[in-house]
Parts: sequence; structure tokens; C-alpha cells
Amino acid sequence: MATAQQIRKAYLDYVLTNNEKPKSVYVFVKKLKITEADFYQFFSSFESIEKTIWFELTFETITKIKEQEIWLQYTAREKILSFFYSYLENLKNERSFVIYSLKNYRGKFSTPDVLAGVKPIFENFAQEIIDEGLDSGELAERRFLSKRYKDALWIQFAFIVNFWINDDSEGFEKSDEAIEKGINVTFDLFQHSPIDNLLEYGKFLSRNGKFADKMRF
Repeated sequence: MATAQQIRKAYLDYVLTNNEKPKSVYVFVKKLKITEADFYQFFSSFESIEKTIWFELTFETITKIKEQEIWLQYTAREKILSFFYSYLENLKNERSFVIYSLKNYRGKFSTPDVLAGVKPIFENFAQEIIDEGLDSGELAERRFLSKRYKDALWIQFAFIVNFWINDDSEGFEKSDEAIEKGINVTFDLFQHSPIDNLLEYGKFLSRNGKFADKMRF
């Protein structure tokens, strides 16, 4: 009986050689010399294989960076930067698959089906870091908006991965630059700014209007 790893390897070999999915599970398992029951013991469809690969790549990256001794010393910004730099390094091992898996996706405002398992694990990871940043004061607590910070980071996730699969620069150096600029701009927006100070001052004045009236000349 085949293992999940053997099925995954055979599937990757097929799609990357033929640039398309097998015609059916029946055709695929016949070539692999296993039964359909063997296949369905581990995967419900070809898409579920791809979802599993994406999930494992993301989970492995998060696990490895959290194991670094310096992890606890990082700021929230540095933790997210560390994730994306490490993630692209991890994706290099499966670059042909990543390009194949996303090549037919044309949606602009929805998550590709193959990333359905990635989004929740990434957002949970991002929210954990955001909460740490809010608690430490590194990030600004904004009514309604701070709940959307993780959504902004998911948008960065989609942008960075898409940028990387189209990057033809040496050593993917442009992708590193995209990470640096994109995450830094995002975190600049997350942090306190003069606008926050202005809003706080406006709230103060509205709460203390009677004092402002007494101070008029």
C-alpha cells in the first residue's frame, strides 16, 4: 500500500512533467499501481494534495522561525519580516509546484482554493504577533481598524508570493526588496502617527469642552 508521501511525490512528478492534472484518480492510481481506496485513505482529491503541500510549507516555516533563539527578542515587525524571508526560502524547494499550482488562478479579490488551508494558519500566526505588538505599544490600537491588521498582512502574503513567482532577478533579490518595502510600509501604517495624536487631541477637547469655553478670550 502506498503512503501519503509516495502519492504526493507521484502527483508532483505527473503535474510537473505534463503541466496538467491526471485525467482522473482511476488513471492516476493505475499508473502508480495502487487502488483508489489507497488514494482516498489519504486524499479526497488532487486539489487536496496541493492544499496539503501549501499547508505544510507554511506550517514548517512558522515552526522553524519560532524555534530560533532570537525569535523572542524580535519586534512584531521583525517577526513578520522573518516569516516572509524564510517562507520564500522554503518555497524555493517547491518553486515549480508553486508556479504550477497558482498559474491558472485569475481572481483578484478572493483566495485561491489551494490556499484555503494556508489562510487560517497564517492569519492566526499574524494575529498572535499583532496582539503582542498591541500589548507592547509597538502597534497602534485603533477602534475597528486594528481588527483588520491581519487582513492587510494577508494581502501582503498574496502580493509577495505572486511577485516571487514572476521574479526573474538574480537570487530573487527583487522579491527580498518587495518584502522589505511592503512590510515596512504596512507596519508604518500600523504604528502610531501624528494623525493618531491629532485624533486623540480631538477626543480630549470634545470630552473637556467646558474648559475650552472658559479659556476663550
